[in-house]
This record gives sequence, C-alpha cells and structure tokens, in this order.
Amino acid sequence: MESAKDRALPLAPCSLVVKAGMMKRILIAPFAIFLMLAMSTQLARAVDIFMEPDVFLSEIFHGAAPAPSFLWLKGDLKAEMQEILGRKPGGLRMRYWQAADRTVWILEEIGKTQPITTGISVKGGEIERVQVLVYRESHGWEVRYPFFTDQFRGMRLDNDQQLSGPVDGISGATLSVRALIKLARLALHLDAVSREDS
Repeated sequence: MESAKDRALPLAPCSLVVKAGMMKRILIAPFAIFLMLAMSTQLARAVDIFMEPDVFLSEIFHGAAPAPSFLWLKGDLKAEMQEILGRKPGGLRMRYWQAADRTVWILEEIGKTQPITTGISVKGGEIERVQVLVYRESHGWEVRYPFFTDQFRGMRLDNDQQLSGPVDGISGATLSVRALIKLARLALHLDAVSREDS
C-alpha cells in the first residue's frame, strides 16, 4: 500500500519553473543595465557648449554686436540654399549681424544625427572665422579645434558655389567635416545675397 509520502508530486517540475523564470530575469537584467548605461552616456554627451553665441558675436565685433538683421528665405534663395545643404532649409527668415563689410551667421547643420551650431564670420566676401559653438554628437567633435576650423580662413566661393580651397578631413569625423563645409558655403552665399539686398 502506497503511503501519502509516495503519492506526493515530485518537486523537480516546480523547481524547473522557478529556474526558467530566474533564467529569464538573468537574461533580461544585463540587457536592461546595458540599455540604461547607453542612454546615460548619450545624455551625458548630449550637448557640448564650446562657446555661447553671444560670446562669439562679442569677440567678432570687439564688444557689443549690432542689432540683428533678417534675410527672408523665399524663391530663388530657398532653392540655392537647398542646393548647398542637400535638403530643404527650414524657417522663413535667417538672422544675421552686419557692420561695415562684415556679416556674422549662426547656422546649424546635421552631422550624423544631431545639429552642429556654428558661428561663421565673413569679411569682404571671405571667411574670417569659423567657430563650433554647440556640438551634440558623440563622435566627430574634433572639428571644433582650430587646426580644422582655421583651414576655412580666407576662403571664398568659386563660380560653381564651391569653396575656393581644399579642406582636409578628419578620420572618424567625416559627417561633421561635411556639415561644416556646407555651413561655410552657405554663410558665404548668404553674405553675398545680403549685400545685394542692402
């Protein structure tokens, strides 16, 4: 005759269920930790402010910047900007600062996924200074250094709306380099248009 002890269900299946649930948690936990670390790293690198736009303007104009002027983005200008940027420009007008033969533009262009805010000073139809103001990407931030930005000094637009000289790239920062070349071309073009309008 079987005893109650003999009729009891074995514990193995129950322990397997527990083990399976534990395995699921063991597998999910590292993934969750990895995801949190990746997000926190991205947030930590979200914005690098190298120079405030007001400081850039103050340096270019040796003190107080003039009141901003506005260039309306319509018709041919919008199409020309699209040709330079490779995308439709946003907004209805472009703000800039002008004194004598100098204009200053605070422009943005996407590097890989985030906009790079750049200050560009144009004097007498040539680039006077390029300064990366705010960088939001996790790679390619080397474009902010003078060894790169100084290459633009003295450049003009040629007849094909290209820069008058070559720009050496930076390994690992190709998209950021392209973005700054576009912005330099755009600033020179906008400078020429603003002078025609004034």
